[in-house]
Amino acid sequence: MIEVQIDDVIFKLQEEHDFGWLASLGRVFQVFDQQDSGNISFGVEKNAEKLFVKYAGAKAITFSGDPQDAIHHLKNAMQMYTALSHPSLIQLVDHFEVGSGYAAVFEWFDGESLHPHWAFPPPEKYNHPQSPFYRFKKLSVAQRLDALERIFSFHAYIEKNNFVAIDFYDGSLLYNFSKNEMKICDIDLYQRRPYFNTMGRLWGSSRFMSPEEFTLDAEIDGCTNVFNMGATAFALLGGERDRSFERWDAGEELFKIALKAVEPSRENRYGSVSAFKLAWDSAVK
Repeated sequence: MIEVQIDDVIFKLQEEHDFGWLASLGRVFQVFDQQDSGNISFGVEKNAEKLFVKYAGAKAITFSGDPQDAIHHLKNAMQMYTALSHPSLIQLVDHFEVGSGYAAVFEWFDGESLHPHWAFPPPEKYNHPQSPFYRFKKLSVAQRLDALERIFSFHAYIEKNNFVAIDFYDGSLLYNFSKNEMKICDIDLYQRRPYFNTMGRLWGSSRFMSPEEFTLDAEIDGCTNVFNMGATAFALLGGERDRSFERWDAGEELFKIALKAVEPSRENRYGSVSAFKLAWDSAVK
């Protein structure tokens, strides 16, 4: 393990790596080095403009895989950010090979992760007053419904464009508390349809995953993402894995819609994210 200092940040790696190329993008003021994806990300600033830089190719201390796999996933993800540009998604600016790795540059969004496991590991995530997730759950139901609208709109949009969400969970969400604005920050593993489960247990958090995401050869489609959206509703409006009405904050009609969305049997769910969102929007209004 080695310690690296770049401008204002210090972080650790498993081995030496050249980050000299970052200087051309600006001064590094923040580092995100606790991801298990193999990516290390940076906040950089130049001429009063901030950017978010995601990089694959270095061995972060939390990464146990092959950096070449991380590079492959990041490269492949660029087609998703290009094809699925949307107000709810962070905006891709540029991407390029550099040194022995690959970098993707995004517009900076001044938000906080709703799954900050490095700073507030559970149970602190849920009960520490400074945890972004705890603070989000203290927002009004109307504010949380607005955040969910951004999430649901994006996933109805990707469904329309023949993509499917993979590895979506609250770690994919950033929330700006001063502007009450939600953004999705990670669609790296989303896929074009048709897509089938080739792994058994797919990437992701089991808190948000449908049965087919644990089933080899199962099709992953809009109905799968209905489950993901229902699980997201329970995370942001209810008791997450505890899907009881007692832990739910948003009324009986929306509760029934969310509960139908997380039915283990696909045939009992809404058939598409669009159908789920239509029912949800009607109940909200």
